[in-house]
Amino acid sequence: MAEAMTTTAAPPKPVQEKAPEHRSPARLAWRRFRRDRTGVFAGIVVALFFVAGLGAPLIAKLYGKDPYTTYGQNQSGLLDDFGYPTGRFGGMSSQFWLGVEPELGRDVFTQLLYGIRTSLLIALAIVLLITMAGTLIGLVAGYFGGWVDYALSRVIDVVLCFPSTLFFVAFIPIVTTRFVAPNQQTPTWLIATLLILVLSAFGWPTTARLLRGQTLSLRDREFVQAARVMGVHPMRVLLRELLPNLWTPILISASLNVPAYVTTEAALSYLGAGMIEPTPDWGRMIHRGAEVYNADFTYMLFPGLAMLIFVLAFNLLGDSVRDALDPKSNR
Repeated sequence: MAEAMTTTAAPPKPVQEKAPEHRSPARLAWRRFRRDRTGVFAGIVVALFFVAGLGAPLIAKLYGKDPYTTYGQNQSGLLDDFGYPTGRFGGMSSQFWLGVEPELGRDVFTQLLYGIRTSLLIALAIVLLITMAGTLIGLVAGYFGGWVDYALSRVIDVVLCFPSTLFFVAFIPIVTTRFVAPNQQTPTWLIATLLILVLSAFGWPTTARLLRGQTLSLRDREFVQAARVMGVHPMRVLLRELLPNLWTPILISASLNVPAYVTTEAALSYLGAGMIEPTPDWGRMIHRGAEVYNADFTYMLFPGLAMLIFVLAFNLLGDSVRDALDPKSNR
C-alpha cells in the first residue's frame, strides 16, 4: 500500500489592523452637520438666498426686467383706473412672475431679488464689523482682567443701555439735514453707510460680552500659563493661543446675528429711517404693501414670506452649526 501523503495547511496570514483614521475637529463637525437633515436643508435654502441676492443683476438680465422701470405706467392693461394691478394675485403672469407694484407698476420679482441683495450686503457688513470689534474687546477684557476688564465691562454696559433703534431714527434727520441740501435727495450710499456704522456701534457689546466670558475660562488653562512663563508677548498669546480656541462661539454668534440684522434693517426701512426710494428693500416693500393690502395683499405677502423663510432657515442653520461645532451644547 502506498503511504498516505500528509499535507500541512499553510499558517494563516496575520491580519493587519487598520490604523485609526485621523479626523480633524473641522471634519468631525462637518460629519455631525451632514447628519442633521434640518440643518442641511436650511443651509441649502440660505445658499439659494445668497445666490439670488448676489446674482440679482444677472438673474434680472436673464429675466428681462429691472426693479426701477415703471412698467405699469408704460404698458397699458397692467394697472386699472385706480392704479392697482389687473388680473389675479397682483397681476401675476408669464411676463411678470410675481405681479407688479401698485400705482408705479414696477416688477415685484426683481424688487425681491434686489431687496435680498440690499439686506444681505448691509447685514454682512454689520456682522463683520461687530464680530471683529467684539472679539478684540472681549479678548482684551478677559485676558488682562483687572482695571482693563472693569473699564471695558462698564463701556459695554453703557452701550447696551442705549435704545439703538430710537437713536437711529432720531440720528438720520440730523445727518441728512447737515450733509444734504433740502432740495436734494439723500444718496443711497449715505444711508447704507449710516446703517452700517450706527448699528455696528451698538451691536458689538453682545459679542464682546460672550467672548469675554469664554476668554476668562481659558486664560488659566495650562497652555496659556505655559506661554506666559515662556515670556510670549500678550498679543501673540491672544492671537495664537486664545483666538483659535474661540472660533466656535465666534462662528455661532455670527451665524445668529445675520438674520437679526436683516430684520433690523427691514424694520428701519419700514419705519422710514432706512433705505428710501427707489432702492429695492424688503422693509420698504412691506411698508408700501401695508398701505394697499385691501386692494392688493400680494405686494406685502411676497416680501413678508421671503423674510420669514430666510430668517427661519438662517436660525435653523445657526442651531445646526452650534450643535455640530459644540455637540455638548445640546445635552
